[in-house]
Amino acid sequence: MLPELDRGEVVKKRWSIFIIAGCVGFLLALQLQAVNEPAAKDTDNRDNWELRQVLITEKELQSDLIKQIRESETTLTQYDVQRERTQEEALRETLEELKKAAGFTEIVGPGITITLDRLSDELLFGDEFVGISPGLLKRLVNELNRYQAKHIAIEGQRLVNTSVIRDINGETKVDGKSLYRYPMEIQVVTETMEDAERLYNRLVSSRMTDEFFIDDLLLEVGRPDSRVTLPAYGAPIRIRYMEAVEEDEGGA
Repeated sequence: MLPELDRGEVVKKRWSIFIIAGCVGFLLALQLQAVNEPAAKDTDNRDNWELRQVLITEKELQSDLIKQIRESETTLTQYDVQRERTQEEALRETLEELKKAAGFTEIVGPGITITLDRLSDELLFGDEFVGISPGLLKRLVNELNRYQAKHIAIEGQRLVNTSVIRDINGETKVDGKSLYRYPMEIQVVTETMEDAERLYNRLVSSRMTDEFFIDDLLLEVGRPDSRVTLPAYGAPIRIRYMEAVEEDEGGA
């Protein structure tokens, strides 16, 4: 039979058990908190690292986009510059071609040189030498053009589309320049050397020599040359019957 315990001892034992249980629970709680906190910290660290990686990736993508935009802008700028330069060069080349066709530039090319000289006094039989007539000179120029002449100069005076050959006060003049010195040279430039050969053969076999002889002139056609130089047209060109068009409100 167990010994009977008094009421005070029972109460003390109960409080002892309660305090021991509380301490054990407190220790268990601390242990659980210690176990859970590293897991939470590890999760937070992992989330921060992933965010940093995403941020780095986005920055790299942004940097690549900015680089591509700058490269595209550079390419467009170079294209615009090249296009302006190309247009400027095309306009310059067109202007040079127009000036060349109009006779405003010196030209060197294949061609021939024609020499006109007066007959000797013995062959004139006492007649007065009057020089070349505008009509005969025009006919020679027309024959040269018909035989594929591209550019013509008479005594250093370049012929252009507006050139005038006429008689002024008894003197034959080309654009105001008198033709009275003999021997007189006429330079002709053709497109190719073959054209120069063809022009030479046609002039030699034509009746132009006889027609000039009738006017007391000797016509001598020089052999084709690969380099015949013609000067640029030097006289000013007067534009008549032409005026600038005023722009309307639309700028047209």
